[in-house]
Amino acid sequence: MEKQIHVSNKGVTLDTSRRNFLKLGGVGLVVAGLTLAGCREDDYQFMEGEQLFDLGKGDVGILNYAYALEQLEADFYTKVVNNFYSGISASEKQVFIDIYNHEVIHRDFFKAAITAAGAMPTPKLEFKYDGIDFNSRNSILATAKALEDTGVAAYNGAGKYIKNLDYLVIAGKIVSVEARHASAIRDIINPGSGDFSGNDVVDANGLDVAKEPKDIVAAAGGFFKTPFTWKEQGIG
Repeated sequence: MEKQIHVSNKGVTLDTSRRNFLKLGGVGLVVAGLTLAGCREDDYQFMEGEQLFDLGKGDVGILNYAYALEQLEADFYTKVVNNFYSGISASEKQVFIDIYNHEVIHRDFFKAAITAAGAMPTPKLEFKYDGIDFNSRNSILATAKALEDTGVAAYNGAGKYIKNLDYLVIAGKIVSVEARHASAIRDIINPGSGDFSGNDVVDANGLDVAKEPKDIVAAAGGFFKTPFTWKEQGIG
């Protein structure tokens, strides 16, 4: 069944071993991811002749979906590391730098993979951060937690739609890194707790939460300023 998603322009201290653990998460990925919402076309002011970009179908659609989310994460952490909040500790700063580097690698990987598949990657997307205070530690950490948890659930939910096993293997490697990010951010927020694997993200079977693309779209659209469409295959 084909379903079209239309995205509008609305809608503490870590020890050295944890920091090194994060750094190792990005190794080997240099090979060659809220708030999306339903919309009407009149939510966006089009230039004459402009058309909405469509993410595509099949594996390319999933790759572009992941690429859009990775662009968001990379953009967010770019803003964080270019303007660290006041009083940030050296260890927190290093964690954010590590995560920033990983997200940039993930973003660039997907762009290269889509291009190598002979398809068109999404244009560079623009984002908005309504209500987020980049000078506030609490605001930054809360946003990072939401983005990382959403990213993990997005990969977990989309994996079953990937047909190319090479893409599936890489997606599995990337989601494991995203889960490390999510647990690190949760540990910064509440040090020494069990929040890194709380029951809001790990179910009774010991499995990570997985969310369908349409649910990620419903949860993450407010960050996206650039609109696009996606005709999901076999979803809904």
